[in-house]
Amino acid sequence: MQDHLVSIITPSFNSEKFIAETIASVQSQTYANWEMIIVDDCSKDKTVAIIEEIMQSESRIKLVKLENNSGPAIARNTGIKATKGKFMTFLDADDIWLPDFIENSIKTIQREGIHFVFSSYRRSDEALNFIYSDFIVPEKVTYHDILKTNSISCLTAFIDIEVLGKKLMPEVFKRQDMGLWLQYLKEIPFAHGIKEPKAIYRIRKNSLSRKKSDLLKYQWQFYRNVEKLNLLQSCYYMTHWMYRGFLKYRN
Repeated sequence: MQDHLVSIITPSFNSEKFIAETIASVQSQTYANWEMIIVDDCSKDKTVAIIEEIMQSESRIKLVKLENNSGPAIARNTGIKATKGKFMTFLDADDIWLPDFIENSIKTIQREGIHFVFSSYRRSDEALNFIYSDFIVPEKVTYHDILKTNSISCLTAFIDIEVLGKKLMPEVFKRQDMGLWLQYLKEIPFAHGIKEPKAIYRIRKNSLSRKKSDLLKYQWQFYRNVEKLNLLQSCYYMTHWMYRGFLKYRN
């Protein structure tokens, strides 16, 4: 199993507070054959210096510096284009993998014969206090399921791109990861969910994903402009998304 290279894509922007811990969680993986492509989006703090210091003793990390601040979609797409592995996965610069995340993802793909898997995860605050219950993913999700609620977090999606091919995220401000999952789910019956938590998602105080005032606008624009759904379809999926979004963060 160790023969297969795993490409990890990590966008970073002003991540000096967390990036070393994120990298350490990759270095602690029980699966050793990986490359970590960190795409820095013009950080103004010590992020790049921290990464470069770690790189002096870690040859599996590759740093790409964007010339202009371009946002997470372009940063992730830059990483996707640079991947050389059989498998592609993502890890944001403030999140953490549990030690067997990669190994378990590959074993699940081999056992289930499904080329797109994703895992449950724990949810913490910035100091790694677990302020919400674990987010347990469904056993499988289809294209229509993801339109209702995005159960696939960017930090646990794991894709066999040797089989399914490379695809790029839509270059939108938010929901670019959801757009990528939907591209794959248009071509395969479903993605397989791993019930046991294999990562820690850090919920930051000023996280874009937690600013509810703008979420409705971004979600609606995604349905209409990215997925090109008609008005009735957009209203249908928007209703499901609002209800399930409330359930996701109620405890």
